[in-house]
Amino acid sequence: MVWDEPVPISRDEARAAYLAAKKGRPVQGELPQVAKELPGLVTVFPGHVLVTMDPESMDEMSAQVFAIARAHGLVCYDPQRDLVHNVGPLGVYQGMQLHTGDGMIVHDPDLGLVHDVLATLSAQNPFAALVTFGHHFIQVSPAEPAEPAEPTAPAGYEVEYKEGHMVRTLMPRLDDVRQAFHEYATGERAFLTRHDWSS
Repeated sequence: MVWDEPVPISRDEARAAYLAAKKGRPVQGELPQVAKELPGLVTVFPGHVLVTMDPESMDEMSAQVFAIARAHGLVCYDPQRDLVHNVGPLGVYQGMQLHTGDGMIVHDPDLGLVHDVLATLSAQNPFAALVTFGHHFIQVSPAEPAEPAEPTAPAGYEVEYKEGHMVRTLMPRLDDVRQAFHEYATGERAFLTRHDWSS
């Protein structure tokens, strides 16, 4: 679902707006411009446009919806992944891409989306990466626990960074990973000195 928000909103706010809009009655008549550009089956609610798509083409069509929403300065909420795509704030690398293990690819992701995606790491979404093609990237996956005592809790996070050559480290907490990804996206490299890396 896409709509206009004056400032970036949280996942909880986006989910609430989505659920509230769906309780309304669809609007008949002339479609707003963004609705004409969106792929899939489009339903217009007051102030909101809902896009329904086939599960088989969801990843490809979602990427189109995110791009069209961004071009119109609109928020986009993905109810399948429970993620919100805000217009900003963005990282410093134009063209940076966010890739996830469950098939999502987002060009120029907002920093809030990157933060939220990292909390979704699981068997269904086994990695997340920020890639500035031709320059550098950072990626993460949950580390396998040494003892399969609690399969839902990872034994930390395996993080790889490449700029020239690849280095790796184990970060114990999700907050460490989020901080490293935020620093990477904003052009900082403090995460390289804060953790011990090996080739």
